[in-house]
Amino acid sequence: MRVSRVQAAENRQTVINVASRLFRERGFDGIGLKDLMEGAGLTQGAFYKQFASKEDLAVEASRRALESASGRWSEATARNPDDPLGEVIGFYLSADHREERMDGCPIVALGSDAARQGPDVKAAFEAGIKAHLEVLGRFIAENSDEASRGKAMAILATMIGAVTLSRVVNDPDLARALLDAAAAQVRATAAA
Repeated sequence: MRVSRVQAAENRQTVINVASRLFRERGFDGIGLKDLMEGAGLTQGAFYKQFASKEDLAVEASRRALESASGRWSEATARNPDDPLGEVIGFYLSADHREERMDGCPIVALGSDAARQGPDVKAAFEAGIKAHLEVLGRFIAENSDEASRGKAMAILATMIGAVTLSRVVNDPDLARALLDAAAAQVRATAAA
């Protein structure tokens, strides 16, 4: 049965959405095409009609995951325009976000995997990181763009590192302490 162009485009978006979530949960190499396509409700044969390679899909899924993360930051900002950084800290450095394996921060979930991927996947992550830095820079705008940029980098690195470390440990009290310490440090950095 031949698939219409509209259906093919919808199938492609479904595969990208599913891959975005499954890659975050299992890593780029932690899931095969067969399981990925089954997750999207399609056959493995349909994959090559949509994508040139698994890396091609990894690029698209990374972009989608990073767009989703940026959207969450925008939603947080809209919820509390008087303290957007506080709102982002509140959701990002939370136990709930720590547990969001499929929908959480793609930089945390896939950062080390992305570092081992090709330049196109790295470019998608770089664009997402720059977008996060731009948002943080607006939250802490100062007289010097360079000072704001440096603070934004320190804040993003602290937040990503804290969530990563909190996911690595078994002890829930230690995980919470890592997130709390990072939140305090981010607030202090922003206020300095």
